[in-house]
Amino acid sequence: MTSRAASAEPLARSVDRSVLANAHRIVVKVGSSSLTSIKGGISEESLTALADALAAKRNTGTEIILVSSGAIAAGLAPLGLAKRPRDLATQQAAASVGQGLLMARYTQAFGAHGVTVSQVLLTAEDLMRRSQHTNAFRALNRLLSLGVVPVVNENDTVATHEIRFGDNDRLAALVAHLVRADALVLLSDVDSLYDGPPSLGAKRIPLVEGAHDLDGVSIGKTGKAGVGTGGMLTKVEAASMAAGSGIHALVTSTPNAAAALNGEDVGTWFTVNGARKPVRLLWLAHVASVQGRLVLDDGAVKAIRHHRTSLLPAGISAVHGDFEAGDAVEIAGADGTVVARGLVNYSSAELPQMLGRSTRDLGEALGSGYDREVVHVDDLVLV
Repeated sequence: MTSRAASAEPLARSVDRSVLANAHRIVVKVGSSSLTSIKGGISEESLTALADALAAKRNTGTEIILVSSGAIAAGLAPLGLAKRPRDLATQQAAASVGQGLLMARYTQAFGAHGVTVSQVLLTAEDLMRRSQHTNAFRALNRLLSLGVVPVVNENDTVATHEIRFGDNDRLAALVAHLVRADALVLLSDVDSLYDGPPSLGAKRIPLVEGAHDLDGVSIGKTGKAGVGTGGMLTKVEAASMAAGSGIHALVTSTPNAAAALNGEDVGTWFTVNGARKPVRLLWLAHVASVQGRLVLDDGAVKAIRHHRTSLLPAGISAVHGDFEAGDAVEIAGADGTVVARGLVNYSSAELPQMLGRSTRDLGEALGSGYDREVVHVDDLVLV
């Protein structure tokens, strides 16, 4: 639990939500529990109410991107499944059925307001690789310029356990960075972040200015509907990810969507506390699946942490894990403290023979392919 209730000071701070009322471009994410149920499939009432709110905002001139969960949940009832499947193949089958149903409902609901929607399915690789995320940005930007509301989801039908976003809250934060949005709004079935269970008299937290505001706060996981993958924890992580990289974020309930977009005092507002970062580095820091660890000597740790240099083999003392060139790895000091993540240029089979040696020596001994950095500074992010 938390001691926040003992002090009213954090709750009294001013929360300026005018950025939402005046935003040029907003990314809105809605969770499965807000749109669907296991027994009933898609909730027409909930989906229509959300579309009404978003279309009204779009028709005032604000560009909207909707990141929508619900494809797997929407496919459960048509397939006769009693609960969300655990195995990837059945999840993919449900997503394949449910995505079409979901888009058909969105097309109808937004169409009633004269707003066109499009389907955009992304995989983690679309944001990992420079050429692909550039193409994704161009496509989304063009759709927005044409007045379309893109409906984004992870491409569950082809996603793998090893390379995926994990949940659509993180996907929404990455999309917000990709399209350079002014704000991110995360909608679910909970109206705000609280400093404990609301049933026990906990207080709403209207403002988060940094990690210190969440000290001691007990944050729940998957919601009671049982059709999603996240819960409040992933929303707080995604909102913090956005705020720490230059984008304001709001966490609130789906029925509050219209009020939130008008800048009203609902939900929990995460104010910007860091500068914008390249979307690839944001993915690397928060989403990438780590396949191994490189242990550095003190000099290499200092060079990376304080001088933002590439990682060379001379500074590596140990290699752990099984990975290939291009995989994400942790970079740690001798005491085990992780200082960075990076995309490695060599496999775990190649690296042991290179440890402690200069790139010049390696180039002469093993060939020109071994005179590269182990992790280039452009593929490295401090954590």
